[in-house]
Amino acid sequence: MDLDYIQLNKIPNAGLLDSILELHKIIFGCSDNLVKQMESKPELLIHVAMEGTNVIGYKIGYGIDNEKFYSWLGGVDQKYRNTGVASKLMGKQHQYLKEQGFKTVQTKTMNKWRSMLILNIKTGFDIIGTYTNEKGEFKIILEKIL
Repeated sequence: MDLDYIQLNKIPNAGLLDSILELHKIIFGCSDNLVKQMESKPELLIHVAMEGTNVIGYKIGYGIDNEKFYSWLGGVDQKYRNTGVASKLMGKQHQYLKEQGFKTVQTKTMNKWRSMLILNIKTGFDIIGTYTNEKGEFKIILEKIL
């Protein structure tokens, strides 16, 4: 499998953005105000996995402050899961964060995203807390020292 990985520090051009939004909608069910949310994030960082011109995975995050980064959203096309794409996206994100001087990366997930929870734990994240969000969903907060 010959994949390309792209890093962006801003919202991508319309074609690439549409492909990310399409994949996001397939994975999470909607992408209604995702662009507006991305526009409001400081130090936006996007990693995209591509096979040819097809977006097959993405990871989006932003700086919380000079030392802590929040790994916000990500997903991989179902046909490409369990092939290392998510691990590679995470590795590229974490390498960049180290180079930029970030000390920790934080993320949140839910039990229903077990593969992401397991990947996070396998790659050095610790569970630092839990809470129930406004929709009544149980969330798990994880953090990793870079």
